[in-house]
Amino acid sequence: MATGTIRYWAAAKSAAKTAEEAYSAQTLAEALDAVRERHPGELTRVLQRCSFLVDEQPVGLRPHASVRLTEGGTVEVLPPFAGG
Repeated sequence: MATGTIRYWAAAKSAAKTAEEAYSAQTLAEALDAVRERHPGELTRVLQRCSFLVDEQPVGLRPHASVRLTEGGTVEVLPPFAGG
């Protein structure tokens, strides 16, 4: 089990009511499942629209279950940004 940090930005930060928290998971899917359990409601809805960076690399369209997390790594939760 890897441990690291999840950082929330913009609407995700507001919905989570925190800027960051720890993860303990093997994959991005496991980490996000734990986030949904800890923060039911608005954050769960916001996560459906977010993109993610894992250790500064975009996840893109890869299945979250296939994205391995690293010890001491960082997951960035990025809601859609307005503007162009």
